[in-house]
Amino acid sequence: MITPTRTSRTDEPASALLGTLAAQGASGALSTEAGIVYLAAGRVVHVESALTPDIGDLLTHSGALPPDGWWEAIDEAGRDCRVGRQLVDSGHLAAGALELCHLGALFDAAYFVLAHDGPALRFRPGATHWLGAVRAVPVDSVLRESRRRREQLHHIWPEPAIDLAPLARVPGTDPADLPARRSRILAQVDGVRTAAQIATALACRTFHTLVELRRLAAAGLIVPEVPVPAPAPASAPAPALAPAPVSAEPGPALRPTAPDEPDTALLRRLLHALEAL
Repeated sequence: MITPTRTSRTDEPASALLGTLAAQGASGALSTEAGIVYLAAGRVVHVESALTPDIGDLLTHSGALPPDGWWEAIDEAGRDCRVGRQLVDSGHLAAGALELCHLGALFDAAYFVLAHDGPALRFRPGATHWLGAVRAVPVDSVLRESRRRREQLHHIWPEPAIDLAPLARVPGTDPADLPARRSRILAQVDGVRTAAQIATALACRTFHTLVELRRLAAAGLIVPEVPVPAPAPASAPAPALAPAPVSAEPGPALRPTAPDEPDTALLRRLLHALEAL
């Protein structure tokens, strides 16, 4: 086996470098502009992105796990990178429920990491994620599922700006008779929030949110917001306020509304397909 070394940014697409690392049986973390892919023995064990809710949000806000149970697992096993194992061993969560949620979070984040297949920033050999091993997924399966999602979204509405831009409602449109999930998502469209921010506000899966937003765009109800340049100030601007501190600790954040139901049927099919490999 070739021992992979620490790499810095290259022009090689992230998907190509993932294939190389998989062939080498590499373990470590591959960083891109949109997130991080964690590998163990050449297989994907976790993906995280700031554009998707993390697994703690999905578990606690779905009602599968109380917040106290999540924080207890973080305190007990975070330093040892075995939070997932701790959740199961402590009886807070069934192994199957953890695997389904983990797969959902992994594929959601992988879509954004690989959506535009930009260059990798760096690879850190041996780096591990605090969640620990839950289920390892072949790199080919991650690439194939990300491509399938990209093609599905393109078929619904081909404008990729919906994924990342602030979204605004189209004035004068009639949103009557929308399905409940689509209606809740439309209510969050305010000209400021992006798809990721809407998913986080509703504590629902990001890919499900993207599907509904593309359907809303196809129906002529929403459009990507075009930023308007701010006018030059007449006098010196006031000093900017310092940003609120952001905790580096993993864990849930409070959300204002209840989550959507997860698409467990799809995740179970993915789980069964992986078990058949």
